[in-house]
Amino acid sequence: MKQNYNNHRKFYPPHHFIYLPLLILLEIFGVYNIWNDSGNQLIWILFSIVIFLLFYLAFMTRQHYALGLQNRMVILEFKQRYFEVFNQSSDEVAEKLRFDQIAALRFAYDDEFKELLYKALHENISGNEIKRSIKNWRADHLRI
Repeated sequence: MKQNYNNHRKFYPPHHFIYLPLLILLEIFGVYNIWNDSGNQLIWILFSIVIFLLFYLAFMTRQHYALGLQNRMVILEFKQRYFEVFNQSSDEVAEKLRFDQIAALRFAYDDEFKELLYKALHENISGNEIKRSIKNWRADHLRI
């Protein structure tokens, strides 16, 4: 599907429009019955706890989204840096690298960056090997 203004927003309909609203309604229903069904109060408390835990789990999927965003930013950072170092587009180069290699190259200063990038492309060294090869570590204090 070609992206445009009308379809650029991304929702996951089962999550955003079915699962979360259903959990909210069930939680409201459970809490309501805790106060109004004195004969089965313990069951409704347990029901409400289970629904709350399911809602919490769904809410925590945001962490998954944040990690995906962080990975995108690492790739964009690599592309920007490649352009600054080589004054060329990096699309073809970035497609040849695995994410672990791109992420590891962030920790190398420009002189080592060039050398390690060459090794990553031609010798297919892993991200871990790239990190071990760095002599002058470029710290990243903003990592999540």
